Amino acid sequence: MNQIATLRKQIGVSQACLAKAIGWIPSRLSNYENNLRTPGLEDCRKIVMGLESLGCPCSIDDIYPPTSEVVQ
Repeated sequence: MNQIATLRKQIGVSQACLAKAIGWIPSRLSNYENNLRTPGLEDCRKIVMGLESLGCPCSIDDIYPPTSEVVQ
């Protein structure tokens, strides 16, 4: 389970806005948010950089927390 949508919503940003900041189409981001696809390391870094560019200081571990730290 990832925290992309949670972090994105905390800063009041739409999927389309974050996707644009990363240089992707919204459906690609949606697939990652909904765990339909798993991003590679470079894509994870792009997600982090996109969120940071929109005002959300975060790390890969914030987006993809270790399994034992996931709160459901």
